[in-house]
Amino acid sequence: MKKTFLAIAVLILALTGFSQPKAPSITGDLIIFHAGSLSVPMKEVAAEFNKAYPNVKVLLESAGSVASARKITDLNRPCDILASADYGVIDNMLIPKYADWNIKFASNELSVVYHEKSRMAGQINAKNWYDILMNKDVAFGRADPNADPCGYRTVLTLQLAEKQYKKPGLAKMMTGKDQNYMRPKEVDLLALLESGSIDYIFLYRSVALQHNLKYITLPDEINLKKMELAAQYATASTEINGKEPGKKDVVKGEPMVYGVTMLREAPNKPAAIAFLQFLLSKEKGMKIMEKNGQPSVIPMPTQNYEKLPKELKPYAKQGK
Repeated sequence: MKKTFLAIAVLILALTGFSQPKAPSITGDLIIFHAGSLSVPMKEVAAEFNKAYPNVKVLLESAGSVASARKITDLNRPCDILASADYGVIDNMLIPKYADWNIKFASNELSVVYHEKSRMAGQINAKNWYDILMNKDVAFGRADPNADPCGYRTVLTLQLAEKQYKKPGLAKMMTGKDQNYMRPKEVDLLALLESGSIDYIFLYRSVALQHNLKYITLPDEINLKKMELAAQYATASTEINGKEPGKKDVVKGEPMVYGVTMLREAPNKPAAIAFLQFLLSKEKGMKIMEKNGQPSVIPMPTQNYEKLPKELKPYAKQGK
């Protein structure tokens, strides 16, 4: 008799709609602008995210981080999420007008990348790389400092290398060579490398790993990897184009830290928050990032912590 009453009660609850409430459905387009060095992991993260949220169409758009920010500030392009190879791009270009906060989430390091067909590939090593790249028969490429953090980080690394190896004038000589092989973002250079147009690229180690390329590991004193060497990195600086035409911004050397934000006018905030939770989760998105050579730095202090959505506060700390 008790079983009969229980069955009837369950049936009544089902028919009258008193079942457990379902979470609101997350649907629609999700527009993500991201650094070129995030292309491979972002595609993987988006694919896994879609398994949990099949009704969201993730629209990934790769460019240099500075160029990505300018799509928002100069071109008024709609965007939900911006993921930058340098968290400073978000702080300096988007906050406070276009975004309220910034979460630091991954790190990287600068390397000299090549393949087995590169000229002098059998001779280059961590001690002679600058001599090889300055050889008149060798061509190397780098990203544009005004479009991509990898570009200005290359200039900073060369300045640090000049001091590290006690080679006066090295940075000026190297930045003056092969300028015709400078491109808007670092991944644009991969096609030049594969075609044999250039032999070497200043590139993130993660991109080399993702594309199965050879690379020279540069000393920690110049590769912008180590948090504890921040003061040494800060001795290098360079200028890039500022927010306004004709103006310049000074960029100082610092450890590589990626940043991500949701735009204040994001067209699809529910999907954006769901994606960011997925991306920043240790067992989900950050596991993919780690696999692709971009180690997690979560949680790190961030400005405007109080403005973070409550769902994202576990991935950051109060501070600067």
